[in-house]
Amino acid sequence: MTSIRIDLPDRLAREAEQAGLLSSEAIGRLLQERLQAGSAERLFAAMDRMAALDEPAALSPEEVAAEMAAARARRRASAAD
Repeated sequence: MTSIRIDLPDRLAREAEQAGLLSSEAIGRLLQERLQAGSAERLFAAMDRMAALDEPAALSPEEVAAEMAAARARRRASAAD
């Protein structure tokens, strides 16, 4: 387990303590929630970038199958080296 020391303004520390936010469990939950929110933000940003591309919206099932086969072949070739 890792210990962390933080410096907070007195008023914020008092309010956070009164709200039960300074326990290890509460801080752990806050950090986990923020990390998950960051993951969602990155996903939505990637989706926005994809939507902005000037390319067809979707691949046909045949194109998807071909891309998957090519990726598998590359992976097998890399593993053989």
